[in-house]
Amino acid sequence: MYWTYLLKNRANGELYYGYTNNLERRLKEHDIKNKWKFIGCEGYVSELDARGRERKLKYYGQTRTHLKNRLKRSIES
Repeated sequence: MYWTYLLKNRANGELYYGYTNNLERRLKEHDIKNKWKFIGCEGYVSELDARGRERKLKYYGQTRTHLKNRLKRSIES
């Protein structure tokens, strides 16, 4: 499986979008406990689908807006 994921910086509220084939390892690399808060993830069988989703989230404001609206309560907490 391939995952796109969303993290929120605990200090300044910045959002980070990424993709990986090993979510647990990647979250450890981000130092999830101290600096980042895990908001959510989406799973894909195809690496190309996951990579494409990450690109859309990083580069297209409309895509980010829809995701932020869906995860509004998770992001605000």
